[in-house]
Amino acid sequence: MQLATERWRGRSLPLMVKRLMDLTVGSMALLAALPVLAVAAIAIVCADRGSPFYAQERVGLHGRRFRMFKLRTMVHGAHDRRAEVRHLNELDGPVFKIKNDPRLHPLGAFLRRTSIDELPNLFNVLRGEMSLVGPRPPLPEEVDHYDAFAMRRLSVPPGITGLWQISGRCNVSFDEWMRMDNEYVDTWTPAGDLKILLRTIPAVLRREGAH
Repeated sequence: MQLATERWRGRSLPLMVKRLMDLTVGSMALLAALPVLAVAAIAIVCADRGSPFYAQERVGLHGRRFRMFKLRTMVHGAHDRRAEVRHLNELDGPVFKIKNDPRLHPLGAFLRRTSIDELPNLFNVLRGEMSLVGPRPPLPEEVDHYDAFAMRRLSVPPGITGLWQISGRCNVSFDEWMRMDNEYVDTWTPAGDLKILLRTIPAVLRREGAH
């Protein structure tokens, strides 16, 4: 991970372009998303009483932890029930994902398939904790099981979208996921980020691997 970190530190101008893109595109995207967020938040409250938003601890750049904002897709107390549904996990590696998770509230599956639940990530982008493009920020318990190859993904800012999201998401094995994130670490450019952003739109519309 050290070599990857040094490679990024030596690219101050491209990183400034990346941050400028995050601020400009992120701000416009958030403004456009506000009506959708408002409707979704009201719908969640009606479907499952309680706050429509939640913040989950994630691991970001160089292992720093932060609170990632999302729309709530599960019923209250879902995290406490994780042990009882662990046998339903459909992904390999140190990650946990269930397509038809029984802990989802009535709107949860729709919010996930459409990626609407991730729109509050834009607040993290504006706060500088995430980028528009980069590896998805993992949970601390996932990082505890990372090997050196997987740890390299923490040498770059985490993102809302990336190669994994436009390449099948949950239909991709853990090893292939880590390979794509490492490819991003080694080949990143501002132009490459723009291409991933443009490819994200049809990927979201196809809903392939989104659950």
